[in-house]
Amino acid sequence: MHEERLLALYDKLYASFGPRHWWPADTPFEVIVGAVLTQNTAWSNVERAIRNLQSIAPLTPDLLRSLPEEVLKQAIRPAGYFNQKARKLRAFLAVLFGRFEGNLDTLFALDTETLRQCLLEISGIGPETADSILLYAAKRPVFVIDRYTIRVLSRHAFLPEDTSYAEAQRYMTDHLPEETGLYNEFHALFVELGKRYCRPRPLCSGCPLEDL
Repeated sequence: MHEERLLALYDKLYASFGPRHWWPADTPFEVIVGAVLTQNTAWSNVERAIRNLQSIAPLTPDLLRSLPEEVLKQAIRPAGYFNQKARKLRAFLAVLFGRFEGNLDTLFALDTETLRQCLLEISGIGPETADSILLYAAKRPVFVIDRYTIRVLSRHAFLPEDTSYAEAQRYMTDHLPEETGLYNEFHALFVELGKRYCRPRPLCSGCPLEDL
C-alpha cells in the first residue's frame, strides 16, 4: 500500500514536471563541491560560485587543493557563508588526500555504509550533504531527504511533520525499489514541487498533487 501510494505520487510529479536532469554537474567532484556550496543557499548562487572556480582552471581536487585560501573564498563568495564553506571544502580535501591519495575512485571503492560514515566524519558534512554525494556522485541507492521531502510527505499524510531525517529516509527506502535512478529523480521532483507549489504557505491550486 505504501509503495503504491508513493509511486502514484511519483508518477503524478513526473508527468507534470518531466525528468529534472539532476544533479547538473560535469564530474563527480563537481557534484561534491556543489553539495557543500548549496548548504543554506539557492542553487543559482552555487552555479555562480562554480563558474568562478572553473574560470581559474578545470575543477579538480588538485586544483582546489592548490588554490590559496583567499582565492578560494573569493571564488565561492556568491554561495554565501564563504569562510565556513571554504573550511568544509578544505576538510573534505584533507581526507581525500590524506587517506585516499586524492583519488575519488579509491574513496568511492568503499562500501556504501563505510563511505557514508567516512563522509559524516568530515567537519561540515551532515546527512543531507553526505547522502547527496552518495546518490549523485557515487551513484549509490541512498534517498536524500530535505525540507521539501518532509513538507510534501507530511502534508499528504505519509509521515508526521516532526519526522526525523533518518526516519523519513528509512520510510522511503523501505517502501520503494532500491534503484539509484528512481531515488535521483524522486528527490529532484520533491524539490521542484517544493519550490513551485508546496511552499511554507502552499499554493495548492494547480499543484500536480491537488487531487490527492
